[in-house]
Amino acid sequence: MDDTAALLVIVDAANVVGSVPDGWWRDRRGAAERLRDRLAEVGLPGHEGPVEIVMVVEGAAKGVAPVPGVEVEEAPGSGDDHIVRLVAEAAGRRVLVVTADRDLRRRVSELGAEVTGPRSVRG
Repeated sequence: MDDTAALLVIVDAANVVGSVPDGWWRDRRGAAERLRDRLAEVGLPGHEGPVEIVMVVEGAAKGVAPVPGVEVEEAPGSGDDHIVRLVAEAAGRRVLVVTADRDLRRRVSELGAEVTGPRSVRG
């Protein structure tokens, strides 16, 4: 598949995982792995066409391995800054960032990305 034709979906894992108080704070990496597995299973519900999913992890969630259908990027510092860098590098592609973080939403929107909230992938 030509990945430049696919919708690039960048998932702010910390924000999406943190959007539901289900005990994620006791096992951040495990919570990120469950999100990764859900993304691999269902992709982006309601979207027709190819997608490339990149999940950005940071802090205690580092060490999550990629699986078919979901690439995992470890932020070397701030997850938000890493997501902004990925959006900037994808100039010319259609990009959707999944986060509820207002400042991050503003930053990526200024670069031309679309944004949606955690419910779009949490189910």
